[in-house]
Amino acid sequence: MTKPKPSSAFALSRRSLFQLGIVGGALAAAPLAAQSAKGFTHGVASGEPGPSGALLWTRYVGGQEIDLQWEVARDDGFGQVVASGTVAASPDRDWCAKAAVTGLEPDSWYYYRFIAPDGAMSCTGSTRTLPVGRVETFRMAVVGCSNKAFGWFNAYAHIAEQGDFDVVLHTGDYFYEYPIGTYPSPEQALAGRAIAPDHETIALADYRERFASYRSDPDLQRLHQLYPMIHVSDDHETANDSYALGAENHDPATEGSWDVRKRAAQQARSEWLPVSDEPWAAYEIGDLATLFRLETRLTARTKPFDLGDIAKRGGGDPAKTLAALEAFRDGEWRDPSRTLMGEVQEGWLADGLKTSRRSGKTW
Repeated sequence: MTKPKPSSAFALSRRSLFQLGIVGGALAAAPLAAQSAKGFTHGVASGEPGPSGALLWTRYVGGQEIDLQWEVARDDGFGQVVASGTVAASPDRDWCAKAAVTGLEPDSWYYYRFIAPDGAMSCTGSTRTLPVGRVETFRMAVVGCSNKAFGWFNAYAHIAEQGDFDVVLHTGDYFYEYPIGTYPSPEQALAGRAIAPDHETIALADYRERFASYRSDPDLQRLHQLYPMIHVSDDHETANDSYALGAENHDPATEGSWDVRKRAAQQARSEWLPVSDEPWAAYEIGDLATLFRLETRLTARTKPFDLGDIAKRGGGDPAKTLAALEAFRDGEWRDPSRTLMGEVQEGWLADGLKTSRRSGKTW
């Protein structure tokens, strides 16, 4: 089925904006404008694709909790609506709203939109269900490690412009938690790529604001508008080198409880992305492949080793340093109690791999 091309307020390419001479001021002001805006502030998005449904997302800022109507149709004029319903947008979830849609046909493109009580409409998005049975071709765009302050999201723009993918897979680090001036440094940072807040994300309000800052980017909005996204969380959605009980970039003495920070980051991700609340999931792509979305950071991961600290056990002597590293390799490194995913997720993955293999899937 041909990939649809929804129209929207974000359909202008960056090239067009440059030609109009407005790109610098418009993008620099975007985070602040998005935070103070009313109505539909950050476009639409979809995720968690399956053979019969998907998860739809939008954000609508109002004076109080309201119910948004959502519609899914086969055509962009919404003359063939196949599913509809209502979902609440409230300040308790930072005005983000998600609707789980079921009953759709597999391997099909659909259009969707949200409608406010006053009749205001979101931009129109497109999403795709996963195929069943024989699959000859499946195109997936893979992105990750997205640092807005370092540069433009031109990769997102190219994916949107190409227009022939079935799904976007984001492999993690959707944003970075650092304060302005850390990564990138002031010398490395690109003008016009402001992020908010200017300090490190620690509290729930910080993570929400960082999501809003990134999602104000027109190329990222367009990407979400055109394709369903599967997002795999990594460390920077919370803090650098995170694990179940802490992170390299978290100091309890000055930044408070790790559990509180971790829950705040998880809540903001659940609010701002079209993701389910299940920490891990599998996506069946017909007879071609099973895609497993894993959680390898916050659920059960053991604190990582620091090889630099282990090397220091040699006291600067090359022979002793080598001996220390070999002792680590043959001892601590082989500790069977250490884990990346935890016993429950490992068992789920093992069963899923066996089932996928028995079903004859290629991947």
